[in-house]
Amino acid sequence: MTGPAEPPSATVVDNIGLLVTSDPALGDGPLGLVRNASVVFAGGRIVAVGPAGQVADRRIDAGGRCVLPGFVDSHTHLVFAGDRGDEFAARMAGRPYEAGGIRVSMAATRAAADGDLRASTARLRHEARRAGTTTVEIKSGYGLTAADEARCLEVASAFTEETTFLGAHVVPPEFEGRPDDYVAEVCGPMLAAAVPHARWIDAFCEVGAFDADQCRTVLAAGRAAGLGLRLHANQLGHGPGVQLAVEMGCASADHCTYLSDADVAALAGSDTVATFLPATDFSTRQPYPDARRVIDAGATVAIATNCNPGSSFTTSMPFCIALAVRDMGMTAEEAVRAATAGGAAALWRDDVGGIRPGARADLIILDAPSYTHLVYRPGVPLIHDVVQAGDLAVDGGRIPSVESGR
Repeated sequence: MTGPAEPPSATVVDNIGLLVTSDPALGDGPLGLVRNASVVFAGGRIVAVGPAGQVADRRIDAGGRCVLPGFVDSHTHLVFAGDRGDEFAARMAGRPYEAGGIRVSMAATRAAADGDLRASTARLRHEARRAGTTTVEIKSGYGLTAADEARCLEVASAFTEETTFLGAHVVPPEFEGRPDDYVAEVCGPMLAAAVPHARWIDAFCEVGAFDADQCRTVLAAGRAAGLGLRLHANQLGHGPGVQLAVEMGCASADHCTYLSDADVAALAGSDTVATFLPATDFSTRQPYPDARRVIDAGATVAIATNCNPGSSFTTSMPFCIALAVRDMGMTAEEAVRAATAGGAAALWRDDVGGIRPGARADLIILDAPSYTHLVYRPGVPLIHDVVQAGDLAVDGGRIPSVESGR
C-alpha cells in the first residue's frame, strides 16, 4: 500500500533587486513593483511572493537583478516555410507593403514536409523563449486548404495551447475572383478540419484580403464551432475592422495602426484588447499607432511581435517594447505591462502575464537592475534566465535542445 504523494519540491528565486509583478495589488504603481524580493514556486505554480530570504528546497540567486513575468506574445505566425528576404529588401528600397506576399509563403508551406515545418517552428519558438517569451499564440494561415491548415495547426499545437485558425488570411490562387466561394470553404470543410487543433479563429479584415461582411461570416462560423474570436484590423488604412471586432466580442483587434475617434471609443467601451504590432510598422514603414490616445481613452492594450516571414520577421518582445516607447507614445511601464498582463488579457488568460500566487511560474531574470533597460539598451540580449512553468528553460543565455518542444 502506497502512502500519500510527496508534495512537489519548491524553488525560490531569491535576492531579486526589483520584482515586476504586473499586478498593482502586490506592489507599487501599475507594475506592482517590489524591491528586495523573492518568489517561491512549486509544481509549476507560484506559491509565494515576498521579501528576500524566503526558504525552499532549491534556490536560484537573482544576484540583485530585475525579475519580470514571462512575456506573453499574443500574435504570431510561426508555422511557415520559405524566405521573403528579397521582398523585405525591395520594401526598404521603396516598394510599398502588399498583403499579396502571403501567397509566396503559402506556396512554400504547402510544399514543405511536416518535419521541416516542425523544425522551423521549434527554432523560432526557442528563439522567442531566449528573448523571454513564455506564452505564445501561433496562427495558421499559410496553408489555405483544409488539409494544410489542419497540419499547420497540428504543428503549432506541439508548441502552444494558444492556436488560431486563420484560413481567412488571403484568397488563394485557386479561388481567384471568387472570394465568397472561398469564405464558404473556410467556414465549411476547412473549419471542420481545423477545430480539433484550434482554440481561436481569426480573419484579415483589409482591402486586398476580406471585407467586413466576409469576416463577420467567418467569425460567426468559428464561434458556432466553439472557437474564441480574434481579428486583424486597421493595418493598412482606416476601415471597419476594429468596430467589427468590438461588435463580435473579439478577444483582440490586432494592428490598430489607423484608428478613428469612433474606433478608439469603441475599444475603450469594450473588453476587446487593442493589440499593437510595432515591429510590423517598423518593417513595412507604415505609421506607428498612437498608443497614447488609446490608453488615455481607457482601452486595454497589448504588444505582440506578429512574427511572420513577410512583414515582421522577429521573435523579440524586448524589441517591440523598445519600439512602443520610442515611437508609439507609451511609457516603459505601460509597454512592459502591455507585453505581459496585456498579452494575457488578449488571450483570456489569468494564469500568465503576472507574478502572483496561483499563476504559472513564468519568470524572466534580466541581466539588468531595472525593466527600463529593455528600452534604455535596445538590441542588447538582456535576458539572463527564463523560468517557464517552473522549469529553468534558459540558463544564463544557453538554450536547451529544440527537441524539448513546448
